[in-house]
Amino acid sequence: MIAKRTSRLAVLVALPAALALTVGASSQAVAEGTGAFQIDLAQLNDSGSKGTAMLSLQGNRLTVKIESEGLVPGQPSAQHLHGSTDGHDFHCPDASDDTNGDGVLNNTEATVDYGDINISLTTKGPTDMASGLAVDRMPVANAQGKVSYERTLAVSQDVVEHIKDLHIVQHGIDRNDNKKYDFEGAGKSELDPKLPQEATAPTNCGEVLGAAVGSIPVGGVETGTGPVEENGVPAAVLGAGGAALVGTAGALVFARRRKSVLAAGRAGGNGAAA
Repeated sequence: MIAKRTSRLAVLVALPAALALTVGASSQAVAEGTGAFQIDLAQLNDSGSKGTAMLSLQGNRLTVKIESEGLVPGQPSAQHLHGSTDGHDFHCPDASDDTNGDGVLNNTEATVDYGDINISLTTKGPTDMASGLAVDRMPVANAQGKVSYERTLAVSQDVVEHIKDLHIVQHGIDRNDNKKYDFEGAGKSELDPKLPQEATAPTNCGEVLGAAVGSIPVGGVETGTGPVEENGVPAAVLGAGGAALVGTAGALVFARRRKSVLAAGRAGGNGAAA
């Protein structure tokens, strides 16, 4: 019986180490260029747009799949992977980033939060920053305002190692609800006066789910230095996880000992009564 209890305790105490190895292995897998990551796209500019994206790595080949809705029917949707491969802490913006107070979060205002274009998610041809406004090579929403996109791209090792620090942004809104991009809805784009603001303003944004576990940005542009990592694993995560599991193990041992003491007390009490 003692040997069995000792064995169980050893397993519980070993769990924090197993957790550390699992998270570390996940970080190593990203560095080696394998893994799949989900992104949930949430609306910006009250667009009603939403969707889900999957990023899959095989070496230096990145497959991007996007299923989204609430886009402007029949109109091209510029889309990109935004963010940094230098460890800066970029994230999705919100309405408070509309610094000029015109009621539209434009791309320049939002870039402060989600960073510059890293990869342009075109349907064909180049995918560099210069293709960011190549609307003729961006996916077009169908009559129901849905976009279904898939493309496999060759990416740099920096992108492989920092894939969890990047996020997807789709662009295109319809402020005056006339089912097209026009200058009446929100004026000219600050990026290109030949384009309506509706065509370039962000409609949704999403970050890699669970990115905080596997890849903490190491130096925020606005927020300063981020948490310290060791071997790709945030110390805070391991500390909290380890303490919780060790605490659980201690609680179980205490409960079992208390149960034994109570049982012995009852046995002694029964013997005295007899």
